[in-house]
Amino acid sequence: MTGPVSAAPQDKEVDADWVNSRLKRFTLLACLLIHALLVSSLWGRWHTIFVVTSGFVGVTAANQVLASKFFSRHTHAAERVRFTLNMLANVFYGMASDWALPMWLYLPLNALWVDRFADVGARRRLFVLLALVAGVALADGCPPGVPACFVLLSLLTYLISDGRVFLTHHAMRELARQHDELAEAHAQLELAHQRAREQERLTSLGMLAAGVAHEINNPMSYVKSNVNALLMDLRACKQLPPELQEYVDDVLPATADGIRRVVAIVADLRRFARGDPGALEEYDLNEEVAVALRITRTQVQQRCEVQVVLGDLPRLLGRPGQLAQVVVNLLMNAVQAMPERGRIHLSTRMEADEAVLCVHDSGIGMTPEVRAKLFQPFFTTKPAGEGTGMGLAVVHGIVTSHQGRIDVESWPQSGTRITIRLPRIPPLDLHLSGLTGGPLTPPTTKPRPDAA
Repeated sequence: MTGPVSAAPQDKEVDADWVNSRLKRFTLLACLLIHALLVSSLWGRWHTIFVVTSGFVGVTAANQVLASKFFSRHTHAAERVRFTLNMLANVFYGMASDWALPMWLYLPLNALWVDRFADVGARRRLFVLLALVAGVALADGCPPGVPACFVLLSLLTYLISDGRVFLTHHAMRELARQHDELAEAHAQLELAHQRAREQERLTSLGMLAAGVAHEINNPMSYVKSNVNALLMDLRACKQLPPELQEYVDDVLPATADGIRRVVAIVADLRRFARGDPGALEEYDLNEEVAVALRITRTQVQQRCEVQVVLGDLPRLLGRPGQLAQVVVNLLMNAVQAMPERGRIHLSTRMEADEAVLCVHDSGIGMTPEVRAKLFQPFFTTKPAGEGTGMGLAVVHGIVTSHQGRIDVESWPQSGTRITIRLPRIPPLDLHLSGLTGGPLTPPTTKPRPDAA
């Protein structure tokens, strides 16, 4: 019983090896058959058979080595050497066998392997081979009809093979084009799906933050009211023991101050989660910076030292909650860029008719490749599961929607400086294209001036 017939592998690289191995086997069997016919036609001429067989063994071995190198490495030089060797071998076989009829079968076999797409010089070498063999045969006294018939047969074989090769290459190009289109469509679909998931996640986080802030705000109102009432009652008492006097002077005022800080953080969190998507209003950029610093106080103080220099700014027109979100995202990005404790310098100033916000960290900086993709949605250098890649994309969208500009300067191992410029009064066509997926103006990125 015979074993099961093995099917061609599905992997394209393995499949190519499978096809090439069978082509080499077919060629070897064809050469053996032609040589057997040639030997049978020379039967009795033992010296000639020995010479022809020795040449056949050497040429066949060289062909196997060169063909393997050609198919595995696509080395055109190896194919040129192989074709030249076969051309000389055909002349040798013809002269040694007095141009016996089976020898001419090598010509169509060589024509079968011509691929003008893989090797542009193959067709020219085939014509040279046919002309050389036919010319030597005629000069050596071979009847003209024999070379003419086999040259014609070789040309027909080449034309049939060339048509097959052309159709194969055309089909492969079409398949490659369709594969690229499908891959691009799949990538776009995956990106859209990922954006939808992240947008849903961000929306859920905003709703959760607003809900948590609301739940914290209610009990804090009672605590604040009770502490203030207790402090007022104790202050109304004229004679208090020293222990209670310490509470009146230090403990309760500190507690009330802590409660005010909690209430302020909750209010900032609610406004931050709401995002102020409504109409434009006047705001103080320095106040939004203070809001962002309160929101990020715990994360920032654990990792770095913050130096804040706030200049005198006029009131701007925009959406203050969104600008607080910008500062929060910039601060968190700066903190995460520092593997060890570092410094963040945050400043505001007025230049001409623009408010300038600058965040400069002493982190690890960025390479030009990372800097070029810095504001792309979902691009992150953090490990999987530790970042959404949306923080700076949101910053870019908000600043762009306020008709502002972002300049990025970064130096590997020396930190990054992000400068945001906002017009005092944005144009009347202020829109949210940067937040809703519309066109985004690419930010300006600058390399280190002395890095050239």
